[in-house]
Amino acid sequence: MSEVDDAIANARASWSRISDDRTGTVIARSPSRGRARQTQAIGKRLTRIAVADVAILIAAMVIGWIMPLGIGGAMLVMALLVAATVLFAVWPAERAPTPERLAAVDIRALPAQTERWLEAQRPALPAPAMTLVDRIGLRLETLTPQLATLDANTQEAVDVRKLIGEQLPAFVKDYEKVPASLRTTPRNGRSPDAELVDGLKLIEQEIGEMTARLAQSDLDNLSTRGRFLEMKYKD
Repeated sequence: MSEVDDAIANARASWSRISDDRTGTVIARSPSRGRARQTQAIGKRLTRIAVADVAILIAAMVIGWIMPLGIGGAMLVMALLVAATVLFAVWPAERAPTPERLAAVDIRALPAQTERWLEAQRPALPAPAMTLVDRIGLRLETLTPQLATLDANTQEAVDVRKLIGEQLPAFVKDYEKVPASLRTTPRNGRSPDAELVDGLKLIEQEIGEMTARLAQSDLDNLSTRGRFLEMKYKD
């Protein structure tokens, strides 16, 4: 087997591990995901505060060139700086999209929007589901670049939208409707918590399989290109 064939086989094996739920493959959880999200949110707040404060100072300087501000003006500027800082420090974070919005959002933005929505549901989910939420988030991040050039009218795009834009939100919402006191109570052999975890596992695996299917054409192109290069340039 040539080196090109080896590389192609390794690539196919990697994608196979992503989608094969029988291998027991587990996507490693990134311990810094939550911290990164918090850091990003803090960074946005600090940026807004800095922009507002700079705008106030520039306005004060312009006014000061025209007419003296005096002690009263200086106190007013200080008050505005404090008010702007406090306002943007406590300003509510950007709201997560609603399930209705997910059903209509552009397919290219759908994975990121679904991840934002799923993150907002964390407080209502049981501890065993947290790792699955992380894993689904990683799956969605992997899926995002694949959808950048995908025609929204193809069956693949329809399937992706159905799963992560409709089925996933509806499934989690159905769980959240169950009273908290009943979520650990077995019913027909399984508790709602267990049903949620099992369902999220299936969704996570299916997203992985979708990723593998979308990558199939790229792998085929790689194989064709590699064989062409071998025939043309290999001694």
